[in-house]
Amino acid sequence: MADNLPSEFDVIVIGTGLPESITAAACSRSGQRVLHVDSRSYYGGNWASFSFSGLLSWLKEYQENSDIVNENPAWQEHILENEEAIALSRKDKTIQHVEVFCYASQDLHEDVEETGALQKNHASVTSVNPTEGEHSAYLPSENESCTVSCQMPTEQTPNSDLESSLEINDVEATGEEEKRCDDKTCVKSASEEETSENVLTTEDTTLQPRKNRITYSQIIKEGRRFNIDLVSKLLYSRGLLIDLLIKSNVSRYAEFKNITRILAFREGRVEQVPCSRADVFNSKQLTMVEKRMLMKFLTFCMEYEKHPDEYKAYEEITFSEYLKTQKLTPNLQYFLLHSIAMTSETASSTIDGLKATKNFLHCLGRYGNTPFLFPLYGQGELPQCFCRMCAVFGGIYCLRHSVQCLVVDKESRKCKAVIDQFGQRIISKHFLVEDSYFSENTCSHVQYRQISRSVLITDRSVLKADSDQQISILTVPAVETGTFAVRVIELCSSTMTCMKGTYLVHLTCTSSKTAREDLEPVVQKLFTPYTETEIENEEDEKPRLLWALYFNMRDSSDVSRNSYNDLPSNIYVCSGPDCGLGNDNAVKQAETLFQQICPNEDFCPPPPNPEDIVIDGDSLQSEASESSFIPEANSETPKESRSLGNPELSSQ
Repeated sequence: MADNLPSEFDVIVIGTGLPESITAAACSRSGQRVLHVDSRSYYGGNWASFSFSGLLSWLKEYQENSDIVNENPAWQEHILENEEAIALSRKDKTIQHVEVFCYASQDLHEDVEETGALQKNHASVTSVNPTEGEHSAYLPSENESCTVSCQMPTEQTPNSDLESSLEINDVEATGEEEKRCDDKTCVKSASEEETSENVLTTEDTTLQPRKNRITYSQIIKEGRRFNIDLVSKLLYSRGLLIDLLIKSNVSRYAEFKNITRILAFREGRVEQVPCSRADVFNSKQLTMVEKRMLMKFLTFCMEYEKHPDEYKAYEEITFSEYLKTQKLTPNLQYFLLHSIAMTSETASSTIDGLKATKNFLHCLGRYGNTPFLFPLYGQGELPQCFCRMCAVFGGIYCLRHSVQCLVVDKESRKCKAVIDQFGQRIISKHFLVEDSYFSENTCSHVQYRQISRSVLITDRSVLKADSDQQISILTVPAVETGTFAVRVIELCSSTMTCMKGTYLVHLTCTSSKTAREDLEPVVQKLFTPYTETEIENEEDEKPRLLWALYFNMRDSSDVSRNSYNDLPSNIYVCSGPDCGLGNDNAVKQAETLFQQICPNEDFCPPPPNPEDIVIDGDSLQSEASESSFIPEANSETPKESRSLGNPELSSQ
C-alpha cells in the first residue's frame, strides 16, 4: 500500500477491470500521468481469475463481509466550504445468490493444503449426494448482497505479478497440435516456479485412470493448477480485442489457444458442429444434399449485403423464421441458429442473424478451424496485460488502496480530487470509476440486469474425442418462454485452468431467476453427480460432476450515464462484464472514454521499436520516426494463422 503518493495526476482510474485497464494503458501511452487504484487485493475486479483456494478465499470474504456498516466517514473533515463530496461505497454488491456444492469424496484432512499456497482461507462447502441436492453451502442467501473485503490478500493466477512477462506462443490449429501443445504452450514466470514443477512432463499428458477417483483433497492440493474465471468469454480471432492486442503489442504479454470444437445439444445428445469448409465436407452427420445446402447458404452469408433482394423481404421477422424460408433441413437450421450465429430464437432479427453468421465465418481460419481464442491462465490475464502496458509507460498502481470520496467544486461542478483511505487529497483532471464503486445514493435510479454464472469441475469431456485436450463451446437453447439460452465453455488442462484429469466448465446466461435456478437444469442434462457407487460404471455417458459454484453477477453494460445522479462531466463510468461471448463492448467503451479524455490522440498506438529510438537526437532521428511502428499491426501476414502478429518481427 502507498500512503504517500504524488499529489497530482492527469487521470485517476478506480477499478482494474478490462475497460478501466485498457483506458489506463491508452492514457499512459499518450503521455498522461495515470494513477490506477483498486480497493481489492487482486487485479481484474469481476474480470479476475483465481486459483481454487483463491476462489474459496474470495467466497469467504463475501460471506464474512456482507454486513459491513459504514463508519462515520473521517474524510468529511477534508472537504472545504466551496466543495462537496460524492461518497464511494465500501460494499461491492455485484455478486449475489452464491451457492457451492461438493460432489467429490471429502476425505479432507486438516493438514491437506494447496501445494505452494501462502495461506489457507477456505469457504465452507456442502457435500452433496444425489438425494441431498436441495442443500447448499452456508453462503449469502438469495436476499443478501455480497461485499468484498479490501484488506484480505487473495491469491490469484500464478502469474498475476505485473513484473512477470509472457512470451507469445504459436496458436495450434489442429486437434493433434492441441494435444502436443499440452507440453509446449505453458510459460514459466518467476512467480510461478513452484507451480510449474511437473506440469511440462511428457509422460503425464493422459487422463488419470477412471478407477482412480478424484477427491476433494486432490482438488485442494492441486489448487494452483486451477485458474477460475469470474466471467466466461472467448476472443473472436478478428474481434476488436485481438486487433487491439496486436496493434499495441500488448499481445507479447499473453498466450492463447484456439478453441478446437463447436458443439450443439440436440435431442438430448451433444454433437460436433461442422463450421469450416473442411469440417462440412468431412462431416458424417450431414448428407451430401445437406452439405451442398449448408455451403451455399454460408457463401451467401459472407456477401449478404451484395444481395439485398435475398433478405430485404424478411427483415421484419426473426432469423429463426428466415432460416425456415431458405430450404434448409431442420438439422441445418438448428446448427446455424444456435452454434454458428449463436442468436436468440425469438429475439434476433434476420439482419442480426446474418451479421452474426458473417462475423463467425470471417473469423474462421485466422488462427485455426474455429473463430475463437482463449487466453492461457484464464480471462483474468487480459486486464493484467494492459495494466503492464500502463506501468511500462509510467502508470502508478496501488492495490488494497481504497478511495473514500470524490471531491467536487461547487462553482464549476467539476470533480477536482479524491480523498483516499489515508486522508490524502490527490488532484486530477479526469476520473474513471468502475460502476460497483458508486454508492446507492448515486445509483438510486439505475436499473441493472443480472448474469447467471456457474463454474463446474468435471472428470471428463461432454463429448469424447481422440484427444483429451479439447476446448469446446456449446450453446443449449432456452426451453421455457422467458428464459435464455445457456452458453457452455469447457476447458481442458492444457489451457492452464485446471488440473490434469479434470475439465473446467463455465455456464453463462442472462438471468431470469437465481443462477442455480437458471443453470441447474442444464447441468443435470449434461452431467451426473460424482458418487462412489457409479465409479466403476464405465458405460455412463455423462461426465461426472466433482464440484459446482453458482452465483449471479451484475451486468451494468447497458446503463446510460444519465442514470447516475449528479455526476460531474469529468467523471467517467466504466461498466462491469456483459453477458456477451466476446469482449467488443469493453474495447468500444474504453476507446470512447479515451477519446473524451484525449481527443485527437491515437488509441493505443504501437510502441516504438527499441532499435530505432535515438538518444542523441542526431540525423538518424528522421529515419527512426519513419520506422518506429510495427508493421504487422496494420498488415496481415501468412504467419498470423500461427500466432498473434509476426513472431519473426517480435523476436527482434
